[in-house]
Amino acid sequence: MRKTLTSQLAWWASRLIGLLLLLLLIAVVVLRLRYGGGPDLPVHSYGEPAVSAMQKVADLRYPPGNVAVSDAGRVFLTLHPEGRPATKVAEWVGGEARPFPDSSWQSNAERRVYFQSPLALRLDVPRNRLWVLDNANHGFGQPRLLAFDINSRKLLHQYDFPAELAPRGSHLNDFQISADGRTFYIADASILGLKPALLVFDLKTNTARRLLERHVSVLAERFVPVVQGRRMQLFGSFAIRPGVDSIALSRDGEWLYFAAVTAQQMYRVPTSALLDTKLSDTDLAERVTVFAAKPGTDGLSSDDAGNIYLSSPETSSILKMQPSGEITTLLQSELIRWPDGFSFGADGWLYFTTSALHQVIGKSAAQIEAAGPYQLWRFQTGETATAGQ
Repeated sequence: MRKTLTSQLAWWASRLIGLLLLLLLIAVVVLRLRYGGGPDLPVHSYGEPAVSAMQKVADLRYPPGNVAVSDAGRVFLTLHPEGRPATKVAEWVGGEARPFPDSSWQSNAERRVYFQSPLALRLDVPRNRLWVLDNANHGFGQPRLLAFDINSRKLLHQYDFPAELAPRGSHLNDFQISADGRTFYIADASILGLKPALLVFDLKTNTARRLLERHVSVLAERFVPVVQGRRMQLFGSFAIRPGVDSIALSRDGEWLYFAAVTAQQMYRVPTSALLDTKLSDTDLAERVTVFAAKPGTDGLSSDDAGNIYLSSPETSSILKMQPSGEITTLLQSELIRWPDGFSFGADGWLYFTTSALHQVIGKSAAQIEAAGPYQLWRFQTGETATAGQ
């Protein structure tokens, strides 16, 4: 009797193990079909670097995400959520990253409203406002747009995105602000949800709209980036290829430029079309055009002359796309480890972060610390642009 019971239990255990293995196999296949696969992202060369030097602004314990620099030289930055930092938004002061607006905002221990996983931040310089975009752990928290007075450090504005605009699986990655401080253009990379889109937020009416969802211009192409020797595909199944990520507003406010990291084209759309609430989805899509061919890119910025600056993780370089669409190399160095966000400061200085995500994503805390410090750099462009973006 006891042997029979034991053999029955062993039979059921083997069946259960077999079922679990089958479910695991199915999950891996589904994950790979949805998120994985694809050839290496093509690498392009755009000539020898035209800029001879860059200056190190900061050594950071955690990888930086984005940066915003005032015309007076104040430097604000996010520490990248992938690095799991204790301080999420900081000001670089006296050789250290000091929590901004203060330490209480860095976790939910002291506040009901706090920083969850902010990545993008921009300065509205004429109004002394630092705007912080919080994607809230891919939309599983409460995505928000927050504004702080940089002098008083007081919260000036808070907008909580409703679920229909920033659902679970979304990733509000980057944004640009119009010169009058009213309109915000936001890129939802939708890394998990795979439904990338652009959002337009109107500060005056405190409303937002979701546009161009899954349009070809916001979709990632099925390539896998290779950065300083690491193929960015986790566990052989999850490729790091967010949807629309790079975003820049022309300084005259007429055009929005945008693209996915692995897209091979830069797109643009007239801001007048994005602001026209009477346009149908089809009519808006027809206003989107291919501007120029491009390599893999992360952050973007623009200047008064109509140039677009691109950070290129795969080639460890900073590129410039001229109004004609021609691309030239400005900087290239192994020290430029996954260049990410940009901000102009005063006098033609362009600041950029190096988030080193190829040494951060999927790594342990000890490995992330060992890959540090992480740098913030700047260089002279020879062009002008309003600081903060």
